[in-house]
Amino acid sequence: MITNPGSKTRVDEVADGIYRISTPVDVVPGGFSFNQYLVVDEEPLLFHTGPRRMFPLVREAVAAVLPVERLRHVGFSHFEADECGSLNELLAVAAGGAAVRPHRGHGLRGRRRRPQAARARGRRAAGPRPPHRALARRAPRPHAWECGFLFEEKTRTLLCGDLFTQPGAEHPALTSGDILGPSEAMRQGLDYWAHAASTRPTLERLASLQPTTLACMHGSAWTGDGARADPGAGGPAGGGEPVAARCSDAPG
Repeated sequence: MITNPGSKTRVDEVADGIYRISTPVDVVPGGFSFNQYLVVDEEPLLFHTGPRRMFPLVREAVAAVLPVERLRHVGFSHFEADECGSLNELLAVAAGGAAVRPHRGHGLRGRRRRPQAARARGRRAAGPRPPHRALARRAPRPHAWECGFLFEEKTRTLLCGDLFTQPGAEHPALTSGDILGPSEAMRQGLDYWAHAASTRPTLERLASLQPTTLACMHGSAWTGDGARADPGAGGPAGGGEPVAARCSDAPG
């Protein structure tokens, strides 16, 4: 559903009660996209806010699904403009809303940026309340050591931030096709990957969650066997080996 014809911002349900909000942009050659994910529940959660200038578009898209005032949790992967740029604006309109960060980096740069303190979470529930349950997972990757993701247990959706970042402005909301190939092609040109000893174990821990939906921040969301890379097994890329192995063996 298009919520703003001028910007082409749209909202689509990619898993039960989980909505992808996406705005195409031309900030890089070939285009790009910024996505946020709305988890509809008794205590709704929005994962990622978008840059501050996109706040009116994100607010409009959220309002197409539920009143913005109902938001109770605003989460983000790490401290960067497209993750939390309009956090203050969203918290100002969300009655009783609170920021939730699935990591421990809240003492870094965020204090000067956000007047409202974020609640850092470890591996315990980070909202919303049942029937959805989002569990925090620390993931120092791909380009921020304080990075963390959320895993929604009911739908097995991994809110995976910059993992599987795909170039281009126009994407289907949900795909079962190759997303690792385009992501790797873009990464090799920019090299924003974390080449650390912990990278592969981190990805293996994420794969062990066995997600069936990957809620990517840039490009399409993906559905299938999120722990595998074999298209015959419903994985997000070709190769027949675990995604963790394909991702973490990139040259340093």
